[in-house]
Amino acid sequence: MSKQRVIFCDFDGTITVNDNIVAIMKHFQPPGWDELVQQVISKQISVREGVGRMFALLPASRKQEVIDYAIGNVTIRAGFQELLDYCRRENIIFYVTSGGIDFFVYPVLSAFPIPKDHIYCNGSDFSGSHIRIVWPHACDEHCHNDCGMCKTAIIRSFPAEAHERILIGDSVTDFEGAKLVDVVFARSHLVQLCEDLKLNYYPFDDFFDVVKRLEEMK
Repeated sequence: MSKQRVIFCDFDGTITVNDNIVAIMKHFQPPGWDELVQQVISKQISVREGVGRMFALLPASRKQEVIDYAIGNVTIRAGFQELLDYCRRENIIFYVTSGGIDFFVYPVLSAFPIPKDHIYCNGSDFSGSHIRIVWPHACDEHCHNDCGMCKTAIIRSFPAEAHERILIGDSVTDFEGAKLVDVVFARSHLVQLCEDLKLNYYPFDDFFDVVKRLEEMK
């Protein structure tokens, strides 16, 4: 019996052309944000700590400005709808596994036929003086990376014996997940990690590339 294919697709810098968290920080320029980004990329601090501290620099009173900018700034990578159509035709399970935040991930993805329970991302709380990020999908007992939104915990919930697990991503939040799956579609920082670790990966520019390769892999 053939394995069920399941895709775990990143959001920021993957489904979207730009990294939305970085774009928000660049636009609003809270003091110290750029150092936090560098510390996350260089793994000096965890993703959860870095993202939490970045948003804590922004006053909750600017909620609507932040939301409007985040949603209005998004460009969807070419071929995304075509990938979703392909997954539906080929009975491939599709999940969005995002280190992004609910206030922009859900509104942006509402334009696409993805069930809400197939979208994993972080939450937000604007009730205090500054924006607080909440973490409904924390690391399980097998992960000690303090991911925030733990992609490896989600991947592990689809046993390798029954599933062909495919990850699509671009950066630091995808590093640990890439080590677990059968196939990686990689962009940006993730390409170098796959090269260094000799992972089974394919580089891609847009989702048309992904669909073409998935068809070849059948």
